[in-house]
Amino acid sequence: MEDHEQFVKVSYEIMEQILEVDSLEDALAGSLEIIVKHLKSEAAAIWLLDQKTNRLYPMFHKGPSDISGVSIEYGHGIESLVIDTGKSVIIEDAQSDPRFEGTVFDGGGFVTHSMLCVPLNDLTSTFGCVQVINKLDGSHYTKEELTLCERAAALAAMTITEKGLVIEQPEEKEVLVSLRDVTKEFQTPGGVSQVLKGINLDVYKGELLVVLGESGCGKSTMMNIIGGMDSLTDGQLIIEGKDYSHPSETDLTKYRRQDIGFIFQSYNLMPNLSALENVKFIAEICDNSMEPEEALKQTGLENKGNSYPGQLSGGQQQRIAIARALVKNPKLILADEPTAALDHATSIEVLTAIENIVRNNNTTAIMITHNPEIGKMADRVVKIRGGKVFSIKKNAQPLKAAELEW
Repeated sequence: MEDHEQFVKVSYEIMEQILEVDSLEDALAGSLEIIVKHLKSEAAAIWLLDQKTNRLYPMFHKGPSDISGVSIEYGHGIESLVIDTGKSVIIEDAQSDPRFEGTVFDGGGFVTHSMLCVPLNDLTSTFGCVQVINKLDGSHYTKEELTLCERAAALAAMTITEKGLVIEQPEEKEVLVSLRDVTKEFQTPGGVSQVLKGINLDVYKGELLVVLGESGCGKSTMMNIIGGMDSLTDGQLIIEGKDYSHPSETDLTKYRRQDIGFIFQSYNLMPNLSALENVKFIAEICDNSMEPEEALKQTGLENKGNSYPGQLSGGQQQRIAIARALVKNPKLILADEPTAALDHATSIEVLTAIENIVRNNNTTAIMITHNPEIGKMADRVVKIRGGKVFSIKKNAQPLKAAELEW
């Protein structure tokens, strides 16, 4: 009776997700999150087979590792076995199971111990699978849980079949920033507090990456480490192939000054300088800056150059702050809650300015926010939970900032 009630609950939540979410990608990503929640698992992925390349791609995944750029050659691994046979697999001890060849999640301290892998079927073929790995309490998956996963996968497969999901081959993207097993500890009166517990993430050149998470989850700490404003405790931070895990003060100063543009919730403008002078001040400390007037133009404020911050609205002040970050011609822009203090209409103006910079200048941007709606304009959305990467979702068709509603 209990298993039946759980199935009904899971089915209801997934159907609610499918019906209430407009985007198929959001619906499937949400469905996977529901499966992980009810099965109390460490990691999971929805794999789809691309017949053209004969490879499997993780369209949606949750877990400690960034596997968004990974693919598997069809014919290898449990995933291929399940798709080939159309039959579910339950593994109790992966390390001693002859069918197990490892998973893309393994590494950096993560080890696959147990697994469920169930097929995604339509009426004619098996086109993918749902993979769920490691129960949080270390126990084995049961047959009842396998059945629950199969039924949830059937709902997902039905959605894919009805609405259609195009499998796009991932582009060969150049990695700008790479975090590997990054931890951060703080000394507190009560002892050592670990804020980051092993972050693994790649940030690609030219992408807009949105980071979501509740207060205290570690997202701002992660951004501060990337921006050189804080140091990691352990792990690696690689930027364009150079190790910045423990940089010298000279390298760190040069990196912050030349390569990073910062946008904060508080605008941090100098009140006694005009908008143009605020931007010029930053331009003068950089080797490869653009013309300050051009930076203002790109944020739509070319007519406000002589105005002082106190004469500008909150949205205009934030756009000046964006122009100040842009004028460096930075490799990476870091935006921490840039719309938190703004109303919807003003937020859209600010987000449009960030969007234009990324899309028109091929600039990379990482934006932290509490607002999940903003994630819809991103190329990828990363969720941080409890100091780790909880999930990564790729938006096949990111919305324009002007299309966002909340």
